[in-house]
Amino acid sequence: MLIAAFPAGPWGTNCYVVATGPGTECLVIDPGKDAAPGIDAVVREHRLKPIAVLLTHGHIDHMFSVAPVAGTYDATAWIHPGDRHLLADPTSGVSPETARLILGGDYTFTEPDDVRELADGQALELAGLSLVVDHTPGHTEGSVTYRTPYGQQDVSELMFSGDLLFAGSIGRTDAPGGDHQKMLRSLATKVLPLADDIVVLPGHGEQTSIGRERATNPFLQDLIEA
Repeated sequence: MLIAAFPAGPWGTNCYVVATGPGTECLVIDPGKDAAPGIDAVVREHRLKPIAVLLTHGHIDHMFSVAPVAGTYDATAWIHPGDRHLLADPTSGVSPETARLILGGDYTFTEPDDVRELADGQALELAGLSLVVDHTPGHTEGSVTYRTPYGQQDVSELMFSGDLLFAGSIGRTDAPGGDHQKMLRSLATKVLPLADDIVVLPGHGEQTSIGRERATNPFLQDLIEA
């Protein structure tokens, strides 16, 4: 499996390009602000063809470039219906201060030409990859994670966690659409039951694992004790 990752935009949002190998179709996950040049470089280097853009949620730092990237490669955009409204009005999902920081100017947003909606537990077969979608509201109403089999280096799956789970922390819930109790419920029902060997590729920061977070993340430890 080929996984290329790089931080994009003023908040260093992790953008991922995922494929079965060079010279194949690929997926783009969370193309934030200024992500397009990095995606183009990865695509050219590995001779890839993006066919889908997967969003973990609709916050502007994760979907700023979804329309131009999807349009450039004639790719389908996937998002949970709970966050679909943010494609055309992403500033409604963040504070005015955050919007000004990320945007740095005046922009007009619109949905990509081809948008499809995700459902909890949905199985996707895209670019030769199998993914399971888990709806994980809390950071936003339409937050999701994507899990795909890996089977190398004693890792059973990879989980693209968006802003649900980070190394040592979890996503904030104080922005518009956030709900702390829903976040805790998502962590308890969609993260804690997972196997320790699953590698977590988050929306910000370094990669981690379910086992590491179960043992050291104070938010998960509180849930376990409760």
